[in-house]
Amino acid sequence: MSDVKQLPKRNEVSEETTWDLSTIFESDEAFEKELEVISALGKEVKELQGTIGESSDALLKGIEKILATNQKLERAYVYSHLKNDQDTANSTYQTLHDKAVAVLTQVNEAGSWFNPEVLAIPEETLTQYLEENDELKKYTHLLEELTSQRDHVLSAREEELLAGAAEIFSGASRTFSVLNNADIEFPTVKDEDGNEVKLSHGLYGKLMESSNREVREAAYKALYKTYSGLKNTFATTLSTHVKSHNYQAKVRNFSSARAASLANNNIPESVYDTLLEVVNKNLPLLHRYVALRKKLLNVDKLYMYDMYTPLTGDAPIKYTIEEAKEKTLDSLQPLGEDYQRILNEAFDNRWIDWYENEGKRSGAYSSGAYDTNPYILMNWQDSLNQLYTLVHELGHSVHSYYTRGNQPYAYGDYSIFLAEIASTTNENILTDYLLKTQTDPKVRIYVLNHYLDGFKGTVFRQTQFAEFEHYIHQKAQEGIPLTQEFMTDYYGKLNANYYGPEVEEDPEIALEWSRIPHFYYNYYVYQYATGFSAATALAQRILDGEEGSLEKYITYLKSGSSDYPIEVMKKAGVDMTQASYLEDAMKVFEERLNELEKLISEL
Repeated sequence: MSDVKQLPKRNEVSEETTWDLSTIFESDEAFEKELEVISALGKEVKELQGTIGESSDALLKGIEKILATNQKLERAYVYSHLKNDQDTANSTYQTLHDKAVAVLTQVNEAGSWFNPEVLAIPEETLTQYLEENDELKKYTHLLEELTSQRDHVLSAREEELLAGAAEIFSGASRTFSVLNNADIEFPTVKDEDGNEVKLSHGLYGKLMESSNREVREAAYKALYKTYSGLKNTFATTLSTHVKSHNYQAKVRNFSSARAASLANNNIPESVYDTLLEVVNKNLPLLHRYVALRKKLLNVDKLYMYDMYTPLTGDAPIKYTIEEAKEKTLDSLQPLGEDYQRILNEAFDNRWIDWYENEGKRSGAYSSGAYDTNPYILMNWQDSLNQLYTLVHELGHSVHSYYTRGNQPYAYGDYSIFLAEIASTTNENILTDYLLKTQTDPKVRIYVLNHYLDGFKGTVFRQTQFAEFEHYIHQKAQEGIPLTQEFMTDYYGKLNANYYGPEVEEDPEIALEWSRIPHFYYNYYVYQYATGFSAATALAQRILDGEEGSLEKYITYLKSGSSDYPIEVMKKAGVDMTQASYLEDAMKVFEERLNELEKLISEL
């Protein structure tokens, strides 16, 4: 076992490939001192209880005190969660993060009276306050959003109780995170070169792209055997989370957890239903692609572990980090010079934590606060897929940069619904760049395959997740226990429906629900599919040079939460209350599938 390749420990990773969090706090001691300041501010917020309805000045004072406190709190919280994520097994940063969560809960509890008190102000009085106080006018949309929830905000005492229970409500999610990132023990498997390697989340994704079927199968079965051994524990955490979500929706007088989640962004539930309807109607396209995959891989039986390997075998192109930076800059030139400036800042100022290390959170994300850089976590493996992940996360980070640079703190963030549009617009532009610059048929086939796989993963797969998520919330609401047997049985059938008759129904894939972190994000995943589809329309307009399209797109990036998400997208030129943008995305999928089939036939 001495030849087994191990991930480096955090202190063994070169500093220049890590993110620079010293721009947030110079030291952990400075962070802890700031927590004390924030805690004191929380008490000052509590002291304003019962005053904000007295006058427009009192309302303004309350809003600005809460915003100032939250601004500091978010900065501290981001520091703690980034430190914790870079090594989830590090007890020092587990403790610091727990302290930040505790202060967050304390501050939320201290300010829990605010919404009920605003709603207690008569509508005509609130209108008068906005008319007479120029400083208050800038918070008009904030107050509109708050008062739109009049039927769902409880009494001050009830809101205080719910806020105080925030740590309890998030307990299942936090337990899953620790289990999935720190405590779970994966076995060793063999890589393509026959080396014994310790399986990890990041390595698993790479092995699934291997052209060696035995490597894929072994990694696949090893991963799911590990999850199978913990399936009852993961079922308990997910069931508890769903029940918590349903409970909070119920006490706030929502008809369902989905209604509560979508109301946060003022998204009609019909948007969700339309997504499921259009995707299910177009599943024959996915089945056709799966059948092509089976044919090209020349296998008698197709399994889910065959879904990610390139159809043409080993990738004809892959990228190191330096090469990926260069391709990112080249491919995203259609987004303009200022966009390029921000990308260079990300690369030069250590916004990105590049490499996987022992205990590091799996996957990739963009995260930050109003007063921090928009940091990116990666777990880099040299591949085309990682280039796509990089431009995706940079889409988030540049979106954050533009928003925070052009909006006040009150509107200096954007909804989840809007977030995935910026990231997947970048992906679409990268695909166009690669197809325009790569003339080798084998490379073009690979890129088309990658695009179709990306569409499969972002539109079809995430809609499958959305369907599963909604189903288990509905069943829990009906009082049906979410046992591992119940969820495994349904997930297996759902997966079979999505991928069609050409894929074998193996017992491993039925357990996929147990390892998906996004099921703990509360109706998040559907937005990957809607976002990718909207991004397809936006990217095409920019690439076609449609007059005003780039300006409209940058305006969207700068808008933050200054308007409702649906309205922001209408201004950008896409009406997401209609099915047409989804159908347009399906047409692009079909066109590129046609092109792939044609290229393959010509080889």
